[in-house]
Amino acid sequence: MTETKLRYSRVSDIIELATFMASRIQGITINDIIEKYNVSRRTAERMRDSLMNIFPQIIELDDIDDNHKHWGFADYSIKELISFDPKEIANLGILQERTTNKELKEELGKTIDKIKTLQVKKQSSIQNNIEIIMQTEGYAIRQMPQYKIDNNIVITAREALRDTLKIKCTYHNKARILEPLGMIYGEKIYLLAKEPEKGDEIYTYLLHKIENMKLTNEHFDKGDFNLKEYSKRSFGVYFGEVLSVKLQFDKEIAQDVLSYNFHPTQKVQLQEDGSVIVKFKASGDKEIMWHIFKWGDKVKILAPKSLLKDYKNTLKAVFEKNDRI
Repeated sequence: MTETKLRYSRVSDIIELATFMASRIQGITINDIIEKYNVSRRTAERMRDSLMNIFPQIIELDDIDDNHKHWGFADYSIKELISFDPKEIANLGILQERTTNKELKEELGKTIDKIKTLQVKKQSSIQNNIEIIMQTEGYAIRQMPQYKIDNNIVITAREALRDTLKIKCTYHNKARILEPLGMIYGEKIYLLAKEPEKGDEIYTYLLHKIENMKLTNEHFDKGDFNLKEYSKRSFGVYFGEVLSVKLQFDKEIAQDVLSYNFHPTQKVQLQEDGSVIVKFKASGDKEIMWHIFKWGDKVKILAPKSLLKDYKNTLKAVFEKNDRI
């Protein structure tokens, strides 16, 4: 292979990168490529150049004021190259089965039907493959509450997020004006928003407890808020004081811990005695504590002391309550 030949020349790589670019209204930057594919800047530039050699309709986009160059498609001609394989559709089907939210389950079902319709020419073989995949890839039943969310609430929230519009709603029996910044999906669905009446702090609101949500005609400035970066600060969906957490896991479960994703900021170190030290920074002390419970007596909380104190007090309260039974 000569040095002038681009490494990213396989058709599958090109289509994947083109799809990634076309999926972004504002196109993509070199940093986006670096982050998504975990490559060096030079390799990311080669990937972009290779793509532009094949698709002359790719242009540098104007009017995006973030001090980065963006590249995107000038038209939608790439759509003819996009297709969905059975595995991808089956993955959506598995997610549909796993969700406990009725409205989200219905939306996923409609999405799957639309995708299958786009594949109508090979519908029979695709459907058979999807059924085989879903029959052979089961999932464990998770015990969790089910919450009913008015679909109009979800639609209104998405419109507000898209157009950066303030919303009026009722939450905990109080009328509120909110500036929505994003939605976070977990066991529950949360709306992340500012409440101007309370200042500039960001709060989470349970979507199933929001009532009478309506759009206003008033726009707001979300500034440089980045949902992805903000979410990295939390453990689960809980936000608050950022804790420097340090945990030590027994050597008996070392392999499980080494392959476990605790948090985006985690640092994992295998010790000489076979135990594993895990460090990360996150807010959400209760969520962190509840997660630690699952590891039973195989974990020690080394820091912070406040988390260890709360952990001990919670265990003590549980024992005392059960002793009274």
